Amino acid sequence: MKKTERIANLALTGLTLAPLVVKVDPNLNVVLTACLTVFVGCYRSVKPTPPTETMSNEHAMRFPFVGSAMLLSLFLLFKFLSKDLVNTVLTGYFFILGIVALSATILPFIKRFLPKNWNEDTIVWRFPYFRSLEIEFTRSQVVAGIPGTFFCAWYALRKHWLANNILGLAFCIQGIEMLSLGSFKTGAILLAGLFVYDIFWVFFTPVMVSVAKSFDAPIKLLFPTADSVRPFSMLGLGDIVIPGIFVALALRFDVSRGKQPQYFKSAFVGYTVGLVLTIIVMNWFQAAQPALLYIVPSVIGFLAAHCIWNGDVKQLLEFDESKAANSPEENDKSSKKVE
Repeated sequence: MKKTERIANLALTGLTLAPLVVKVDPNLNVVLTACLTVFVGCYRSVKPTPPTETMSNEHAMRFPFVGSAMLLSLFLLFKFLSKDLVNTVLTGYFFILGIVALSATILPFIKRFLPKNWNEDTIVWRFPYFRSLEIEFTRSQVVAGIPGTFFCAWYALRKHWLANNILGLAFCIQGIEMLSLGSFKTGAILLAGLFVYDIFWVFFTPVMVSVAKSFDAPIKLLFPTADSVRPFSMLGLGDIVIPGIFVALALRFDVSRGKQPQYFKSAFVGYTVGLVLTIIVMNWFQAAQPALLYIVPSVIGFLAAHCIWNGDVKQLLEFDESKAANSPEENDKSSKKVE
């Protein structure tokens, strides 16, 4: 895993610098930041032991409906309640969530400088009056949580766009790293469902755009522009995480076969092309666009074309991470090849 960790660390260095360059064209900033986030998240998802919890086809089918219900609920909350009240509650929620995400993101870097027992020995803390509820953590996680707490406090007080972006990037990296589709069939079902979901809520209703503008929380990346009418360009975190977990699956598929990342490259290029197409169409029509309308066909299309060209369609369709998790010998073999 040393090689992949070095790659991810170098990319993360560039990732943290990308949002800082305010003078960079916002369109270029969108593409660079999103692509670097996907790249880092994908390589961090490559681990010696495949994930034991993966998404099923049924969960993938239900996901767009669950997402629609949540989106509509938020729309109604902002419509019938005070926007300030809703955002105050959401700020408190994302304050806690942000500490967890930031701590988990920087933990691999901090662990190198701490004693070994701090990384391994767990501490169990039980809630007062609710002794059945407990939390397990290590001293390293506590150390990582300190800067995360101060940073989230700064975000809650200032709501600066840069703080918003850094929290959003942490959420994206953790999402791509931790979530597993299990198989390409499940991934295709999920992407197809969200492809329709994105088109419907952006083109046929004002719900998506209204929530995105009203929701003052790190669910989107903000990129400053020179336009006083439209001071920020926005990209939803879902347009990074959802395709990102599919691209990460392609990377782990390459690793499981003990080969250099080839299908990862095609899926990653597909994501980049889809994102660029989104920016081009958005600027051409000067209107919000459902990014998944362009990203989903590009990611699946590039991967499918490459797979058909190489004659690996059967192997790709039969790949199942949940089965790979039950084969420790293959896991050890794959992890050695990655290193």
